[in-house]
Order: sequence, then structure tokens, then C-alpha cells
Amino acid sequence: MNELTLWHIVGYGLIAVGLAGSLLPLLPGPLLIWLGALAWAVDGGLEPLDWALVVVLGLLAAAAWGADIFFTTVATRRAGVSWKAIGGAIAGGIVGGIWLSGLAVVGALFGVLIGALSGLFLVETLDKRDWRAAWRGVRSYLAGSLLATAAEFGIALLMVGLFIARVNL
Repeated sequence: MNELTLWHIVGYGLIAVGLAGSLLPLLPGPLLIWLGALAWAVDGGLEPLDWALVVVLGLLAAAAWGADIFFTTVATRRAGVSWKAIGGAIAGGIVGGIWLSGLAVVGALFGVLIGALSGLFLVETLDKRDWRAAWRGVRSYLAGSLLATAAEFGIALLMVGLFIARVNL
């Protein structure tokens, strides 16, 4: 086993937080995993040829980010939700996360979710004057978000698996 340095410890920490963050809406999980691998690589924990791994992990992190946007937006737009309502979901998520951030991590997580769903519902109801259509939009947004989270977690697991397979632990 290699001697642990500060960079290794930081790398492990970022990877662990990133894996958890792939399930939580506030943390950019795959990006943190990539930063953890980068921290490990900076200290020479990866052989020079394994810098390709850092590039691959960066591409996977970008793919996870794209999947998040794709699944949420496509599911919501297929339900006929307007771009204004999607903007309302984003704004509501930010406001909800800030508003309930005083309740530690759980409050911020629920705040983002409740705020996003409320913002989408409010803007879509005001825009279409039909609460049933707004409710369909909320359900589709929630389904898209769950699908995006599943994709992000799967990619995060792949990233951690690739990292573990290439590093001498």
C-alpha cells in the first residue's frame, strides 16, 4: 500500500462525498469524484499513463451533467411544460434550498425539491390556467429528476470503479 499523503486523503474525501452527491441534488457528485481523482493524480498517485483515466473520468462527469439536464428537461417538455415553468422550477429550487438551509443538510435537500416542484406548479398554473396540466408537469419533472439521479449514480459508480481498478490501494 502506498503511503497516504494529504493529496491522497483529499482525493479519497472528494470521491466519497462525490459518490454521496450523485444521489443528492445539491452536490455535483461526478464532478467531485473527478476532482478527487485529479487530486490523487497531482501527487503522483497515478502513473503518467493513467492521466488518461483522469480525462475519461472528466468525460464521464460531463456525461452525468448532460444526462441530468437531458432527462429532466425532456421528461418535462414531453408533458407540455413551458420553458417559463422550467425556469420557475430552477428558481424555486434555489429559493427553497436557501430558505430551508437552516435545517442542516436534510432541510436544504427537501427545500430544493419542494421549491422546484412548487415553482414549476405555480408558473405552469399561472401560464396555462389549468392546475391539472400543471400537476402533470410536476409529475413528469419528478420522474425526469429520478431518472436523471439514477443515471448520475450509475455513472458515479462507474467512475469510482474505474478509479479503484487503476489505483494501487
